[in-house]
Amino acid sequence: MKKLLFSLALLCPILAYSQSNNAPSSYDLHDITITGYLQTQYQKAQLSGIYSFSGGDFGKNSSERFMIRRGRLKIDRVDKYSSVVFQIDATQNGVQLMDAFIQFHKPGSKTFLFTAGLFNRPFGYSIVYSSGYRDFPERARVFQTLMPRERDLGAMISFRPKKDFKFITAEVAVINGSGHSARDYDSKKDIVGNLGFKFDSLANKKLHIGFGGSVYKGFVRSDTETYLSLQDNAYVKNTSAGNVDWYTKRDYYGANLQLQYDNTFGSSSLKAEYISGSQPGVGTSSSISGPVASTSFSAQPATDLYLRSFSGYYIWFTQQIAKTNLTALVGYDVYDPNKHINEKEIGAANSFTTAGDVKFSTLGYGLTYLINPRLKLTVYNEHVVNEPTQLPQYIDDLKDDVFTTRLQYRW
Repeated sequence: MKKLLFSLALLCPILAYSQSNNAPSSYDLHDITITGYLQTQYQKAQLSGIYSFSGGDFGKNSSERFMIRRGRLKIDRVDKYSSVVFQIDATQNGVQLMDAFIQFHKPGSKTFLFTAGLFNRPFGYSIVYSSGYRDFPERARVFQTLMPRERDLGAMISFRPKKDFKFITAEVAVINGSGHSARDYDSKKDIVGNLGFKFDSLANKKLHIGFGGSVYKGFVRSDTETYLSLQDNAYVKNTSAGNVDWYTKRDYYGANLQLQYDNTFGSSSLKAEYISGSQPGVGTSSSISGPVASTSFSAQPATDLYLRSFSGYYIWFTQQIAKTNLTALVGYDVYDPNKHINEKEIGAANSFTTAGDVKFSTLGYGLTYLINPRLKLTVYNEHVVNEPTQLPQYIDDLKDDVFTTRLQYRW
């Protein structure tokens, strides 16, 4: 039983709805069920006060910390017609609502599901896949930047056939676009679409394949008379009274792939995802610094918009070691917030470029050990590299590597 549970924990999202945040713990009829997980960890950074996508920035005078990374408590109920999910996240920073949605469907059939409330944006693989099952400590930098906290408020229709086309999943959602926030700052709504395919039992049931594509079509409102667009490695200011209450496009296009092969040595898994598109951001200031300048907004940006074309991807590889409870992890991800500019030109005089244009790559490696079916230990190191620029803070590679030791308990 222990080995069976361990193998299930390794599988791609090809297996269970419970591994998706946009689902109850089970679609079997049940009264109130409580599930969740707790992640407590110790981290060591190269320097004090670094910007970090490994659980948040470090304090000004701190390079070491203990923290509760996630403390999730999920309550759900399923009847013949509908289900309800309510999830909170309790950490040292307080308690925050994470999921609150209702799903309903035709009695006796879950081919079409309608979801309304606060839920994960249905984009790609890693956004929806639960952090309680993911082997790697954090999602890739590109997804943390574009979709911080992963969730949004809105409504979604899901198509999940059970018979002839059971290998297909299709989802379309209409959301506020302001992310994990109770207040939308404009009148337009964003549309997210996802199409996925999964094949569970190929090559004598040893090979599992999943792949898909996603689209995000959204907008960001301008609150000033000026926006900046890129021309020849420098931003050009476009100023007009008509730019106030003007909407710029926020469009993403993504593709993802998951492979798993159950071999004689142990399960091998490869997961990859690529995303590209346009991401309106801002310039750095006294209140907005570092990589945050290219992030998505939860409130109306009060400064001039920067129109950026980005690209990013991650590759995750895991290898179960000799069919034991040990799994080796290797991950690599890249986020280029401005793919049309030469890194050496960032920071040049009168270019108006900022830290929000700097490209980052991260090489991660580590081990997980499944102590028992509920308790998992993860040891992971991230080597973060930024491209050299002319910006004073980014002339050389920052010393912003992070080592993490995490203990997780799931119930």
